[in-house]
Amino acid sequence: MCLALPARVIELCENDEAVVALEGVKKRISLALVEGVEAGDYVLVHVGYALHKVSEEEASRTLEMMAEAGVLQEELAEIGESAA
Repeated sequence: MCLALPARVIELCENDEAVVALEGVKKRISLALVEGVEAGDYVLVHVGYALHKVSEEEASRTLEMMAEAGVLQEELAEIGESAA
């Protein structure tokens, strides 16, 4: 389905890249579209790019709604496959 997911930045890398984590899945993404991202921030991630920063509260609410709708695990599986 490929929805945008909120994820926490756990490591900043060179070349406007970062590693994000969500539910134990880690993925390297591009920060080229977002300025001022720090480790610990939450970003909305879609197809390997951070689209914008979100608050921890917004990230939590979004993930809750996705889990209730039954799409979170499917999206995490897709991310896990592409990160491997």
